[in-house]
Amino acid sequence: MNYPVWELYGIGGGTLIALIAILHVFISHLAVGGGIFIWLTDRRASKTGDAKLLEYVKSHTWFFLLLTMVFGGISGVGIWFIIALVNPAATSTLIHAFVFGWAIEWVFFIGEVVALLVYHYYFDHLEPRVRTAIAFLYALFAWLSLAVINGILSFMLTPGTWLTTGGFWDGILNPTYLSSTVFRTFIATMMAGLFGYITALRRRDAAFRIRLMRYCSRWLLVSAAGILLSGWWYFKSVPAEIRATTFLVNPDTAAFLTAFMAASAGLVILAALLMLRFSLNLQRATVTLMVLIGLVWIGGFEYMREIARKPFVIHDYMYSNSIKVTDTDMLDTDGILKHAKWVSTHEVTPDNQLNAGKEIFTLQCAGCHTIGGIRNNIAGLIEGYPETGIRALIEGAGKANAYMPIARGTDEEKDALAAYLAYGIGNLASAEKVQEVSIIPHDVTIPPFNASTSEYVLLAWNDLGMHCTSDCDKWFTILPPANTIEAQLLKRGATPVLISDGVAISYSVEPQHQHPEKHSDFWKYSEQTFGKQISPGIGLAGKEISGTMDFDEETSGYIARFVPVSPYRDDGGYNPYPQFTLEARDDSTGKLLAATTVAAPVSTEMGCRNCHGGGWRVNDKVGLSDETAIAILTAHDRLNGTGLLADARAGQPKLCQSCHADPAIGSEGAAGVMSFAAAMHGWHANYMPKKGADACMMCHPSNPIGSTRCQRGVHTAAGLTCVNCHGGLTDHALSLLKAEQAKPAAQRLMKNLKPLLVESIDQINPRTPWLNEPECVSCHVDYQKPADGATSYNHWNSEMADLYRMQTDLAGIRCEACHSSTHAIYFTNNPYGKNLSNTQPMQYMGRPYAIGEGHACVVCHGKSMQDPIHHENMDRQARLRQ
Repeated sequence: MNYPVWELYGIGGGTLIALIAILHVFISHLAVGGGIFIWLTDRRASKTGDAKLLEYVKSHTWFFLLLTMVFGGISGVGIWFIIALVNPAATSTLIHAFVFGWAIEWVFFIGEVVALLVYHYYFDHLEPRVRTAIAFLYALFAWLSLAVINGILSFMLTPGTWLTTGGFWDGILNPTYLSSTVFRTFIATMMAGLFGYITALRRRDAAFRIRLMRYCSRWLLVSAAGILLSGWWYFKSVPAEIRATTFLVNPDTAAFLTAFMAASAGLVILAALLMLRFSLNLQRATVTLMVLIGLVWIGGFEYMREIARKPFVIHDYMYSNSIKVTDTDMLDTDGILKHAKWVSTHEVTPDNQLNAGKEIFTLQCAGCHTIGGIRNNIAGLIEGYPETGIRALIEGAGKANAYMPIARGTDEEKDALAAYLAYGIGNLASAEKVQEVSIIPHDVTIPPFNASTSEYVLLAWNDLGMHCTSDCDKWFTILPPANTIEAQLLKRGATPVLISDGVAISYSVEPQHQHPEKHSDFWKYSEQTFGKQISPGIGLAGKEISGTMDFDEETSGYIARFVPVSPYRDDGGYNPYPQFTLEARDDSTGKLLAATTVAAPVSTEMGCRNCHGGGWRVNDKVGLSDETAIAILTAHDRLNGTGLLADARAGQPKLCQSCHADPAIGSEGAAGVMSFAAAMHGWHANYMPKKGADACMMCHPSNPIGSTRCQRGVHTAAGLTCVNCHGGLTDHALSLLKAEQAKPAAQRLMKNLKPLLVESIDQINPRTPWLNEPECVSCHVDYQKPADGATSYNHWNSEMADLYRMQTDLAGIRCEACHSSTHAIYFTNNPYGKNLSNTQPMQYMGRPYAIGEGHACVVCHGKSMQDPIHHENMDRQARLRQ
């Protein structure tokens, strides 16, 4: 930031460096290996008296001199020129840290020049012994130049103890110095054999030409074996973290690795073929092809070496955007513009936001990204993303995708950068203000109950406070339509009896919700996603939208698992709280014993579109659109090397949990892959710029002005949010990731997440999603009112039987039977009807609180009782009111 920036938005500075550097490296390695080639070939010719071979060495030297001294010298100067303009900060660091090394290299380079010129121009005048000695001096000086330069190049990847000592030799003799020097030496001798073919083609004597071809092939093949062995040594000497980022995380590596491996095989095969007898024309064609392949080979290697340094230009010292590691905290606190010398804007204001964003892009992004250019085109990378999605990409840069530098600066500066990318480059229309969804409350009918004459009490609930379902099944499935309804039937009396046999409990959905198969492609793709063809309108467990519940011995209640209820009404409306009527009848007589209603909450208001783009699928307010689903699969494929989008387009969509384990649907997932909850929350925690409950609302249907507003229970009325129980997104993600921290992907996602509710990750208790959840009694100690600031975060139940939705009181009554579902604890404020989620307490008590609250024992016992047998403190009246 202390230097002016050369704005190469069209081509990019990195591409310019590559165009010059790859050619220079190609020839400079020839300069080193060619010296060894000339020396040993001259020595062989002199010892054997082979005049033809000696004449070949002489003519080869003229070609070699012109190529290495002229082109190599000019391109070497070109590299200094271009790196000084593109990344002056890094260039300055290398000069100041290794000025003595550069001076030594220039001495060796002068030695090269003098030795080669003397060798060439006095070739016929020198005695063989002197001539080979001069050839040896050239080879030695050339190799010593490589040894010094490679010390500086390998330093940029593995600076080692230089980071703490700043010592010259600590930088040169870094952890990858020796292995990379040996590796590059074999590259050099391979290049010597490759270019030896070119001058060999000029020999008219066919037999001698074939002999030379075989000679050069031996150079190439022996060098290839050395490259293979030293390359493995070089690879293993690179720290494991760098290897993982390069080969497992960075998607750019694959293309260059493929090119490198294919070129390696091509060179070896063609070199072996050139040992056979071919016509001159075929030899020329083969050699021309091999030189081009050699250029691809060296380009693939150099690109991978450059990629391996990402996100740094000097590892752990300076990022590729010239920001020093030691300056990051300062820039995050003060802002990047405040400390940048060559900008016109030093503070973000509403009037200069786009201009400030452009300045920040130039400082932080332009080093790698072009605007409409040939590589890393930022316009293409943000295409389809709304401003919120672009802001998320900025927030997550360098965190989950460790090959990028983390975006630095204040939140205002990141907002400005997002605005510039969205409106200055992406040409998006101005962001629309989020509008509150208009909801017309339903009329709620409270079922009848006579406290004096009714013999039975039927308590019913949905096992979850909200079941989300993805309605983009032709692309992928996250959660199918699968609502679970549970109930317990009690015969009233001084000692109420839980009824377990002799009755049938039916359930039926309200009108306009009887045909979920009309509103979902789940059944069309069930064989692809769940491995079995399910008949339309039938749920995963065989239940229809209306039917009979099953008695479950384990929970002492009746259950209808995975009822395929949809929030979409048959008349085109949207209702995330469809009511089910439950009726308990005597098995033998059909007599109605009890009836009640319960809402089965289900929503398709999944906020993926907020960042991934695309509109809502239905009525501009809910559902995953095709555009959003395609964007999600595109991102997944790009980041993970999968082919999910192509599979979906071929009619083979996937269930996300086929790879990611998920106890919610009993999926074990694939070995080594994170659970669905850990992957989703861990990844997005790295990208989410919003904090607290606002982050949760970006994805879950909990926005208080949205279409669902699932947070409708008493905790919401008390001012609590998701964070009070689950922690913020970062804390929530860390608890899930920590349970899987042995997996490399989990370690990567945890690396840049800092907990807010505890001091360190070590203090976070790991948890398995859906099985280890916040414990109610961690806040409600002895069932009392929670203390101020109480949180259940980090207090997880140990097994499934301890889950709130599975627990019973001392009399065997399920907690949810009296208190209702998670996130919908009585009393509730349902936006679709004041008492839509309070029907049972209103039915049995005439007030919307927990069943039995305020000493209302009469509901089940028919009279007042003295002892709080269900749990302590149960006769305390609720203090909150609707």
